[in-house]
Amino acid sequence: MRKLSSISPDWWDYTTLDSELIRDAAALTPEKLRRLSRPGFQVVFYDTLEDFYLAEALEYIAAWKASTADNPVGICGPIGPTEQLPLVARIVNALALDIRSGHFWGMDEWVVDGREVPVSHPLSFEKADRDLCFSRIDRKRVMPDAHLHFPKADTRGYRGSWEAGVRCAVMQGGQGDVKHWAFNDPFRRKGKHRNAPPSAAEFRALSTRVVDLHPLTVAQNARTSGGGNISLVPTQAVSVGPLETWKADKVSIWHAGNHDNPFGQRLTSLMIAKRIVDTAVPMSVLADHPNVQFNFYRQGIGSCQVEMH
Repeated sequence: MRKLSSISPDWWDYTTLDSELIRDAAALTPEKLRRLSRPGFQVVFYDTLEDFYLAEALEYIAAWKASTADNPVGICGPIGPTEQLPLVARIVNALALDIRSGHFWGMDEWVVDGREVPVSHPLSFEKADRDLCFSRIDRKRVMPDAHLHFPKADTRGYRGSWEAGVRCAVMQGGQGDVKHWAFNDPFRRKGKHRNAPPSAAEFRALSTRVVDLHPLTVAQNARTSGGGNISLVPTQAVSVGPLETWKADKVSIWHAGNHDNPFGQRLTSLMIAKRIVDTAVPMSVLADHPNVQFNFYRQGIGSCQVEMH
């Protein structure tokens, strides 16, 4: 039987992995990390934050420029990071782009008492997307609200938007401390998954759904968005699923060093590069996607050496 999590024994997570894999990941230097690229998995470094977030913003622009009324194209984007969002709006306005045929999918949203939080909620992801990007784009250029797809606790409408003939050019994401994209968190360690996490096939079949959040995810979001106040953070969310992820032409993950840590950035890179798939590390499932790119801010890669503070 696999070892119990050292974070929360009721859950699966990366601390249940084999110790040798943990050691190999921690030993990766930035130079070795760069050399993990293979066909279907690219590792890209950026030397400045300006270049990093501009490149992320330009993925929105490239997707929407490819869109036409007859062949609409969209992008699925995260909250975390968010620094790219005002840049997207500025580029659209400065270049006088017409993006009215384009589409956008939000990745996820908080759920409280069985309902998605309203846009008035201070942690609302939809609110952040609108405030930081879409409300800043000239009204005569921006796509209609019907082209903005934000997930709801009743997932039928959102799931249907992925079946409506709109091509998703890229699904962007960050990486959380628990090694998720969106809120595709590891499973609880109970029932049929008490002794082993779900298979890769079972995990990949998951569509947009309401999920229970791993304690590490709750703590991370308190740190990054709530000043450390864990009581502010919901323990459930609605998340885009792997099923929708595989409908995207490309999965583009952005590591600025503000969300997951030096070890986590190395672990998922190694697992995807070597096709080591274990759903205790949800991001590793992307090893089976045909077009994945990891984008790193060079100064955010850090070191896994022990350093006391």
